[in-house]
Amino acid sequence: MAIPQISNQGQPIRFIVKRKQRQAQYFSEDLGHGVTLEMVAIPGGTFLMGSLETEEGHRDNESPQHWVTVQPFFMGKYPVTQAQWRTVANLPQLNQKLDPDPSGFKGANRPVELVSWYEAVEYVKRLSQYTGRDYRLPSEAEWEYACRAGTTTPFHFGETITTGYANYRGTDRHIGETVYRGSYGHGFKGEYRQQTTPVDKFGVANAFGLYDMHGNVWEWCADPWHDNYADAPTDSRVWEDNNTNHYRLLRGGSWSSYPSHCRCAYRGGNKPDNGGVSSIGFRLVCSAA
Repeated sequence: MAIPQISNQGQPIRFIVKRKQRQAQYFSEDLGHGVTLEMVAIPGGTFLMGSLETEEGHRDNESPQHWVTVQPFFMGKYPVTQAQWRTVANLPQLNQKLDPDPSGFKGANRPVELVSWYEAVEYVKRLSQYTGRDYRLPSEAEWEYACRAGTTTPFHFGETITTGYANYRGTDRHIGETVYRGSYGHGFKGEYRQQTTPVDKFGVANAFGLYDMHGNVWEWCADPWHDNYADAPTDSRVWEDNNTNHYRLLRGGSWSSYPSHCRCAYRGGNKPDNGGVSSIGFRLVCSAA
């Protein structure tokens, strides 16, 4: 099956030349009550993390580009949904309480939002205890590697982005004399839905078999914030420091983000105790068996 790509003129390209295709491998975790969690096998490899200064929307915190070697792991096919959240949130408490229904935009198959980093960590601990697997949040390097899926373009599906493939702010916004663009590169403007969408709405996976990596909800990563990649690890471990109250990384952009903020390399962050943002969710990873 060909992976949909978008050219710099915003038009779909039917087939991709010199792109390795692979059959995605999955396992399905039964969470009970008819709810399952699909996990996709992500192969190990080495990739160039960050972005060039010439990439539209580039920020200094995406530099310097550096090679990172990633070990195989499994990642959630989609962001954690509200149905998946509710099931695990009703398991016995470990370190803190979880609201089984925190989201502002209701829907069992929409991503959970309005959850803090600490609540996401509580979720993965409960899930790990319940299943016997070591679930966790992805490291920042794992997230970008999985999002890119072997590509080097700003988005895993090409040089630009369209609201036909992802949920983000596809309209211009004027603040004073500044115009925040709803398009990227030579792509077109599109919709601004002003809410989350079901995680399987667009049906566009990257080459690893992951969906919704651009837009819909920001995704918490395990790493604390660092201002740039100076002295960053060359493997995919979490880049820790001793400041436990540090901002934590967010990746992928959201329904309210401009397209440049949805790039593979774009880095966001927020306080780990901030659970009041309707554009933040998370995605799970676990170690390869």
